[in-house]
Amino acid sequence: MIRSVTVTNYTGDSLKIELAKPFDTGMLIYNITGIGASNASINIAEMSTTDGALFSSARVESRNIVLYIRFVGNDVETVRQKTYKYFPIKRKVTLEFETDNRISVIDGYVEKNDPQIFQQQEYTQISIICPYPYFYQGGAGGTNITYFYGVNPLFEFPFSNESLEESVIEMGQIVQEPTKSIWYEGDSSVGVKIFIHALGTARNISVANLDTQQVMHIDTDKIATIMDGDGFKAGDDIEISTVQGEKYVRLLRDGEYTNILNALGKDADWFQIAKGDNRFAFTAEEGISNLQFRIENRMIFEGV
Repeated sequence: MIRSVTVTNYTGDSLKIELAKPFDTGMLIYNITGIGASNASINIAEMSTTDGALFSSARVESRNIVLYIRFVGNDVETVRQKTYKYFPIKRKVTLEFETDNRISVIDGYVEKNDPQIFQQQEYTQISIICPYPYFYQGGAGGTNITYFYGVNPLFEFPFSNESLEESVIEMGQIVQEPTKSIWYEGDSSVGVKIFIHALGTARNISVANLDTQQVMHIDTDKIATIMDGDGFKAGDDIEISTVQGEKYVRLLRDGEYTNILNALGKDADWFQIAKGDNRFAFTAEEGISNLQFRIENRMIFEGV
């Protein structure tokens, strides 16, 4: 059961419409279409010498969500004008659907807001085109984070280190875990975001999906060329996104981002994780102990 629909417009303003409390917003959502699984386009090749056809490819089409909203209360004109603010034509909006057991989020562009002003009971139909047809998991736990390192404690309390002359006591030790598994339960494959933090210098870093044998290689000598002499050094962060519509490879140094796509190997694969277990590993030619590595991913659903 859908409990609420929250829309966030391109300026960041949000409106939550609770289906059980229409008079709070003046909007009664009485129908929503386009929130199940999207249609797929199946391409086949007809064979002249055999019965039937051969499968060629398949793709999921874009999504069209239509909200049917009836205006309620004593000031329907103000409510109608409110829809122009939160559903501005041709602008990007984010829709969040809260059901009994999960929150689903999707981005789209407002195609139409068609109020029926002269009806005895005013209503509108709002059409939203979503180029990426899948819903992301929202709310708490919407992003899964896998760390490829941990901290081992080097002592147990109680302890005392009151001397100002002796070295500070080392409290823990960072331990690398160069191989980790990511468990994914989404309805379809999804891209990931990879974060590599440098505690010291490191050279030529590789990330691999052990299940698919796909590899991404970062040439740190090319980073040095891009950054006028400095390769990957202490305090730097490399961020890689393989998310559809948001792919990039960039370096964060001293609070500023630099595009380092040219440092990515020519044969690099843009990872997607699939349903089930996904094993990843990372390595470096030099300085692997100076690296902290993590992968973030969101879960996607075919429908609300």
